[in-house]
Amino acid sequence: MNARELEFEAAQLLLVGFAGTEISAELRELLARGVLGVVLFGRNVEDPAQVARLCAELKRAAGRPLLVAVDQEGGSVRRLRAGFTNVPSMRALGHTRDPALAHQVGRLLGRELRAVGIDLNLAPVLDVDTNPQNPVIGARAFASDPEWVGALGVALGRGLEWEGVGACAKHFPGHGDTVVDSHRALPRLSHDLARLSSVELVPFRAWVHAGFGAIMTAHILFDAIDAERPATLSEPVLQGLLRARLGYEGAILSDDIEMRAIAEREGRGRGAALAVRAGVDVVLACSAADVSGEIAAELARARRDDPGFEQRFQVAKARARALLLRWARPAEAPQLEQLATADALRLVSRFSEHEEPLRAADPTAEAAALPEADS
Repeated sequence: MNARELEFEAAQLLLVGFAGTEISAELRELLARGVLGVVLFGRNVEDPAQVARLCAELKRAAGRPLLVAVDQEGGSVRRLRAGFTNVPSMRALGHTRDPALAHQVGRLLGRELRAVGIDLNLAPVLDVDTNPQNPVIGARAFASDPEWVGALGVALGRGLEWEGVGACAKHFPGHGDTVVDSHRALPRLSHDLARLSSVELVPFRAWVHAGFGAIMTAHILFDAIDAERPATLSEPVLQGLLRARLGYEGAILSDDIEMRAIAEREGRGRGAALAVRAGVDVVLACSAADVSGEIAAELARARRDDPGFEQRFQVAKARARALLLRWARPAEAPQLEQLATADALRLVSRFSEHEEPLRAADPTAEAAALPEADS
């Protein structure tokens, strides 16, 4: 297999971001390289009609199954805003302690994403809100009680998938108790395994038991499991804890490999190769074409140089393809009448009273202001 063919196969593990609201020459090159899919951010969005048109054009330009993903959690992390239902934060939903309502909210999110051609929602957040000083999770989490986080997260995920949109829980094995933002530096947690098992892992255990097919990693050091490598790059975390101990069989997605917790320590290309070696199946690279090209080249080099990496790569490729074939749909006619309906507004009014106003010093306000490549 020549270098170009190796890079084409490597690109099949990549979910990539891009600039602009239309398909540029750079983006066409990414599609030609064989990327698994794209991730939409606010920079790609004008209004619902434009989003629907862009998704359809992306799929037609790829000429093959292509995943279109987005972070549409609710609250501060909503890439799709004008023209879509203003879904309050998951903390507000969590106040209701109502899994049936969470399921309906998942269906609402799923209907609106499906209406514009989006296949995969990088949600829900299954982090447990145990630290009020957390600078990036905060109101994105359902609750401080891990059992309720699991129950509500599973209900919302099932609602998404009921409507034909894949759900991806994040951030394994838990980002809720950090005081450092992994977009800016590398957080570290020193909890022992008993604490992790009784708090952080509870929602993810419920997610695995429910049979979902996607989980996103956290760029965090967990001293009790691997004091040297963050979870995204750690075989003991991904293969030992998530696969062997929790019994997870679906796809493992990295958080954005360009976040400083990884990129400043390992570099983007090497970081991606280390992630795949550790057990990641799909790498998120949320910036631009040159980054995706760098990562594909590094993955191709690792395949050429290391027979052990080649074996892991083939497993990752199979899981990435299973995720693709499960959720990617061809270009469809938009259904914009599904957006911000009277029923949807009535539904969110049932928990919007629990929404807390953002304050300048509020961790959620800080999260909302972070660069858009954040997940």
